[in-house]
Amino acid sequence: MKNVLIGFVVAVILAAAAHAEPTGQEIIAAVDASRNPGQGFRVVDNLTEYVGGQAHNSMQIVVFSVQNKTTRQFNNLVRYVLPSRDAGKMVLMNGSNMWFYDPSSKASVRISPQQRLLGQASNGDVATVNLAKDYTARLLGEEKLLDADKQNRDCWHLDLKAATDEAVYSRIEYWVEKGTNRQIKGKFYSDSGRLLKIAYFHKFTPMLGRIVPAETIVIDSVNQNLVTTMGISDMRAQEVPDSWFQRDFLPRLKID
Repeated sequence: MKNVLIGFVVAVILAAAAHAEPTGQEIIAAVDASRNPGQGFRVVDNLTEYVGGQAHNSMQIVVFSVQNKTTRQFNNLVRYVLPSRDAGKMVLMNGSNMWFYDPSSKASVRISPQQRLLGQASNGDVATVNLAKDYTARLLGEEKLLDADKQNRDCWHLDLKAATDEAVYSRIEYWVEKGTNRQIKGKFYSDSGRLLKIAYFHKFTPMLGRIVPAETIVIDSVNQNLVTTMGISDMRAQEVPDSWFQRDFLPRLKID
């Protein structure tokens, strides 16, 4: 009888553990695993700025990313394609360092990841990052949420605080769908705690063995008539040389 009772208690404990809530850090690590390819890659990013529902500006960039096996963070190189007047300009993100390079002057200048790229989208928004490394995540609870397509989603609500100098934002709130670990909504805050923008992730599409949001809608926190869309396509594996992520090598970098 005693053995039966012990066995029953163990079974209850194991069942409870199996249904226990994950931690915030476990959820955000799962988000990283679901979005970030486990290899070097390139992806085309089309950005469009809308003012009052009308397209105002647009640009196309190609982003090259590879994970640094030592730091576990991603190095990113952004190459401007369109408009033609900006073709060939580049942004290099190497750890917490970010530079803008203009081939006409052959000069590279230090910039901030929060500096705007187009509309509501910043330089840091188009870079691949390791959220679990850059942030300490706390689970706030469960919530039902309407996504960008007005569909109900059962989500984990997370609060992320910057844990390293490499974090693009000092604080982020994420709503992550339970069961799929897909980001559905995000709120991004300045160092002073001011809400900067709200993002919705949707059009989930298979790319490089992952299901990723093919479009992100970014809305200004004060004026909701200011909206920027970021659509990705043509994600493919590519070996990216370490030299591409060296600031001094930018003037000699040739990308077909």
